[in-house]
Amino acid sequence: MIRTNNLKKIYLTEEVETTALNNVNIQIEPGEFVSIMGPSGCGKSTLLNVLGLLDNPSDGEYYFLDHEVSKFTERQRANLRKENIGFVFQSFNLIDELTVFENVELPLLYLKYSSVDRKKRVNEVLEQMNIMHRANHFPQQLSGGQQQRVAVSRAIVGNPKMILADEPTGNLDSTHGDEVMNILTKLNEAGTTIIMVTHSPNYAEYGNRIIHLFDGHVVTENMQEEFRV
Repeated sequence: MIRTNNLKKIYLTEEVETTALNNVNIQIEPGEFVSIMGPSGCGKSTLLNVLGLLDNPSDGEYYFLDHEVSKFTERQRANLRKENIGFVFQSFNLIDELTVFENVELPLLYLKYSSVDRKKRVNEVLEQMNIMHRANHFPQQLSGGQQQRVAVSRAIVGNPKMILADEPTGNLDSTHGDEVMNILTKLNEAGTTIIMVTHSPNYAEYGNRIIHLFDGHVVTENMQEEFRV
């Protein structure tokens, strides 16, 4: 599903050149659950943004679903992204002026679902996430755990092949964090590829592989024992 060759990302200002990613070579197969760990500033979120087609690398190759996408335009990236990738963020990124239903419905508008199909699909996902009873509430009326359930609902409503999660438990207590991790695990067991950035060693172990970054490099990759062959 994903392959990178000597991927680099450099940020330039008038005075400073910062190398966020330096010769990153990774491969992720369909159906994997991969955790990415490392200290703050090591390039985790930058890597996730590049893998999620939110940003282009400065150099190197990035193959996503057999497309070499490193030089894609924003329009090309957006088209590929909206049909294949869902995002879950630490800060939820819900729209305060929209209800729970409307927040979850939003990706389906971009995918040009009909009104009838949108309603059916949103209701299915809200039921799946046990948040249907909050469909007409606004984000600020929800707890942090409920907001993250809505964010996950929005990420999966379009049936993406891959979900990218950037510190999805970072703003949650342990109980709600465990709930979100169990949701991601069930999605992975159903066939969705999950790539998750986390600072938590405990949550990283939910993945079948852990990639450690340091100063923009991949320094180690650990396969969880039960997934080794």
